[in-house]
Amino acid sequence: MPQKKFSPDNTIKRICVFCGSSPGTRPVYTEFAQQLGKAIVSQGMGLVYGGGSIGLMGIIADAVLKEKGKVIGVIPHALSSKEFAHTGLTDLRLVSSMHERKAMMVELSDAFIAMPGGFGTFDEFFEILTWAQLGLHAKPIGLLNVEGYFDLLLEFINQVLEEGFIQKNHRHLIIASHDPEKLLRSLISYKSAKLPKFINLQEA
Repeated sequence: MPQKKFSPDNTIKRICVFCGSSPGTRPVYTEFAQQLGKAIVSQGMGLVYGGGSIGLMGIIADAVLKEKGKVIGVIPHALSSKEFAHTGLTDLRLVSSMHERKAMMVELSDAFIAMPGGFGTFDEFFEILTWAQLGLHAKPIGLLNVEGYFDLLLEFINQVLEEGFIQKNHRHLIIASHDPEKLLRSLISYKSAKLPKFINLQEA
């Protein structure tokens, strides 16, 4: 039986997922990537991601494609061979740099989710979070907290708040859940806060 859509007026058409180019050490990461991919398609959304065919990147792309969903991959020329660029996508876009990759992923997407991953995933997550803080976009940002993977990170961010280096409205930019469907539901119902715009996207 097909899953019921959370909202008939869902404005999220494409969702960007940041995740590892490794599958991780536990099968649960693969399971959740597949669950998230299936949930994305069930809500009528397309996937935007880093364009690789390996690790969690390839797993979530394959999960969306298996459900007949649309997948746009964005990958720099220099990484296309090293990351084994996925050749079975709906749309694979080759760009000149990592900066261009991230800018294009933001432009193509209406919301963002970070799954378990390494330095690259953290870099992408914190950059998109910083852009929201600066008022460059008002798109929802989620963490899929698979079996507590991001618990220590969230604890540290709360400490940063307590120490006065971020504000409460900036902390609330992060939507975290351990459940893919609940996370998507929260992103769909997200109401962006009115944050001041410090710079334009062209200046970032």
